Amino acid sequence: MSRPEHEVADVIRRFGEDFISKHHPNRYQLRVLRALSMCRTAALGGHKYRCDHCGREHISYNSCRNRHCPKCQSTNQALWVEERLKNAYPVKHYHLVFTLPEVLNDICLCDTRWFYNHLFASVWDTLQSFGYSHYTSESGAICILHTWGQNLSLHPHVHCIVPALGYTVKGSMKQIGKAGKYLYPVTRLSLKFRGRFMAGVKKYLAGQDLLCEYHEQVKKAWNNRWVVFCEPSLGKPEHVVGYLGQYTHRVAITNHRIVDISDHEVLFSLKDYSDHGRQKITTLAGEEFLRRFCMHILPAGFVKIRYYGIYSSRFRNTIMKDKCKMVIQQVETTIERINRLIGVDITRCPRCRKGQLILIDVIPRSRSPTLLGLNSFSLQG
Repeated sequence: MSRPEHEVADVIRRFGEDFISKHHPNRYQLRVLRALSMCRTAALGGHKYRCDHCGREHISYNSCRNRHCPKCQSTNQALWVEERLKNAYPVKHYHLVFTLPEVLNDICLCDTRWFYNHLFASVWDTLQSFGYSHYTSESGAICILHTWGQNLSLHPHVHCIVPALGYTVKGSMKQIGKAGKYLYPVTRLSLKFRGRFMAGVKKYLAGQDLLCEYHEQVKKAWNNRWVVFCEPSLGKPEHVVGYLGQYTHRVAITNHRIVDISDHEVLFSLKDYSDHGRQKITTLAGEEFLRRFCMHILPAGFVKIRYYGIYSSRFRNTIMKDKCKMVIQQVETTIERINRLIGVDITRCPRCRKGQLILIDVIPRSRSPTLLGLNSFSLQG
């Protein structure tokens, strides 16, 4: 894929100071914005290489490695997929999506850490209870949190991959599902999820003396029709993991979706699902773009990919006793592994395509003049 002309980092550098002075993001959000603005620039330092064939010198600047950065996720995604393939069960899997109504967004912004933790707990409690009630077995799931819609609006939802497999009370594995066509009745699943989630929301709001303030939102959420989306069963484990890998390391918006950046606005593409998923172009003011982007910066240390039931490490390390299975694997360097998974030899000279890049110097970190304003704000945040 070609390198995009515009990046989220460009938006931060152009509109960052105005956004910070107007909206006052928290200290962690400032750290993320600063990291993204400096990613693969001289500000983070880098390495200088020389090709052993053509003699040309190349500079490779360091990446920020932040999980919200659009430029730092492809390698992490490839590594994650390979790790999951080692532990995937050889059965059919189902893709379920648990979505919350928009009316709860204001409550979400009160305490995102609690809200997202409660969302995970409600999803798993729903799946676990249906596993026992329908198949008398412990089910499992890999759950991934997404918080955005195509226009960067707040849209919390959890993608789940659920295996058609369960662990019975008698200590054996058994296949579950209705002839591979469906796993659970979606209507009843939706009702259970709504009841479990809203009970926790009311309890939280009551404990914070906010129940009266958000009474209307709670009432509307109860009256809304909640729908848990469920796709037909997927195929082999490699197909399942590859499909799930599309969701694991996504960020709110990729650089390739940014069409143009003007003096005041950001133009980006989106899929309009209300119009059969057609590609369209929308516009946001630069400050508004960053405000929406910051809504999707997860709390520090928050785990957005979680494993439950028969996919949890507790189950594998106790019931399945995976720790007792010692497997001797061939030693592989990080560069060799990246080359194998991505299919690109990062040590090959990009100019002549023949020689190997030899490290000749390490470039220290520097303070980029274009980021001084953002740095000063982050120190004051």
